[in-house]
Amino acid sequence: MGVPVNDERRPLGPAGKVFLAGACAFLAVFLVYPVAHVLIAAFHYRSRFTLEFFVLLFRQETLREALVNSTLIAMAALAGTILISVPLALLTVRHEFTGRRYLTGLLLVPMIMPPFVGAMGLQRLLASGGSINLLLQRLGLISEPIPFLTEGGFWAVVLMEVLHLYPIMYLNVAASLASVDPSLEDAARNLGDRGFHLFRRITLPLMLPGFLTGAIIVFIWAFTDLGTPLIFNFRRVVAVQIFDYVKDIHENPMGYVLVVCVVVLTATAFVGTRLLLRGRAFAAAARGTLSTTLSRLSLPGTLLAYLIIGGIVVIALLPHLGVILNSISQKWEGTVLPSETTGRYYGEVFRRHSLVLPSVRNSVLLSLASTAIDLVLGVGIAYLLTRRRFRGQAVLDALVMLPLALPGLVIAFGYVGCFSGTFLDPRRNPMPLLAIAYAIRRLPYMARAAHAGLAQSHVEHEEASLNLGATPARTLWRITLPLIAANILAGTILCFSFAMLEVSDSLILAMSREFYPITKAIFALHGDGTPLGYSLASALGVLGMLLLSATLLTAGAILGKRMGMLFRA
Repeated sequence: MGVPVNDERRPLGPAGKVFLAGACAFLAVFLVYPVAHVLIAAFHYRSRFTLEFFVLLFRQETLREALVNSTLIAMAALAGTILISVPLALLTVRHEFTGRRYLTGLLLVPMIMPPFVGAMGLQRLLASGGSINLLLQRLGLISEPIPFLTEGGFWAVVLMEVLHLYPIMYLNVAASLASVDPSLEDAARNLGDRGFHLFRRITLPLMLPGFLTGAIIVFIWAFTDLGTPLIFNFRRVVAVQIFDYVKDIHENPMGYVLVVCVVVLTATAFVGTRLLLRGRAFAAAARGTLSTTLSRLSLPGTLLAYLIIGGIVVIALLPHLGVILNSISQKWEGTVLPSETTGRYYGEVFRRHSLVLPSVRNSVLLSLASTAIDLVLGVGIAYLLTRRRFRGQAVLDALVMLPLALPGLVIAFGYVGCFSGTFLDPRRNPMPLLAIAYAIRRLPYMARAAHAGLAQSHVEHEEASLNLGATPARTLWRITLPLIAANILAGTILCFSFAMLEVSDSLILAMSREFYPITKAIFALHGDGTPLGYSLASALGVLGMLLLSATLLTAGAILGKRMGMLFRA
């Protein structure tokens, strides 16, 4: 978020010191300690220091293959998102055409569904007897089904990652491109530079911060994604191997070793980026400058823009379409579309099924609890960083942002390792740790939303209240919070909805059926291998998609262009 330089900020009072101590203690216990526990446990076995398991990691064919597969998936997903996002950003940021704003919004549609839910729909469409193969055969374009799901589902996983992650890459690239001073590109054109050479020598170096940020998020997300490989049964990846090692976490330290590899990869990526960007100057456009440089597309150019954006959106929505069709299919064998449809599976969600309704109730309770934690911590920390002066502000700021860079897989595995045998043991009752894990994962969203509101609100209003005799607490309640109410609302909505559909924490921590949240229930229903299970899992996925759609639309309407900052590490 960044700590503002403001010599007029007041020092901490007694209440502020108590809150700061509590916030730091919470982050130390539930963020720093689990990661530290993983790092220590990976190098200790039976009370002695050892590196033998790191050596074994590269000797075991299964684990070595998992590392290679995860790296290849991440690299392929990154390449795919770059090929989609960079041209799209150049098209939508630098050109004006009718409907540009609405088409740009459509590009973000894939974010409304967790990738492992979309994988269920894509799996149904890409099967040998699936809709895409059947449609191509009926059109006479192929004679035999295309084996989309060969190689154990490797390319299916890559495709799903690309379709889900390109909006995050696009948001970062577009935001960075929009801040580039266009006069520098104009100067290069005046000197005869054109086309790709101009982009490589001038534009790309100037938009490097956003580009690298998006690239890191995409790479790490694809490397550590757990749900998508599980749905495609592509188990030889790092995330699934870690998931399997949870069962014997105290007997076999290989799970810790794999998690350390993830932590090292994450730390290397972020530190490397900071070092790469250190000392570089990036020229930003002055406000109001960029809008005058937009080139108006001709009618053919506009039609081409519609074709490009529309084609990408249609392909990106195929997983969503597959999930929706599967949720209403009564009979779907050997046909492109279901031959018989029904809405009874949605009724099952809210009525009789022994797994579905309790999972919805669990997710609602967990999301409410985690959102309440985020509301208190996120707003309080943002207030301290923007309105108060104390030692260690930069450290606190970094801790709050750390969950954006730290995969949920790492946090969840650390919780199982360090809290087993305590009153928070997830094997007995994972609900407290699930709520805390959800809160930790989404805390940056709330903190950034509140920070943005506080940075834009005038501190003079608060100073006037204090000068008139109001206490700091009354000023906070009557003046400050109402001024940033819209930002808090946006952060609250995002925290709640993303907690409802959190994947890695739910799959790892929820070990008993009675405590399953929605995402673990979807995974369990899909895994039972019955048509009823597939349809119920899809119905739950559609409901989650509707929830995220409403969430992103509402938050986008409140935050506007600041929406993209929430998805940057």
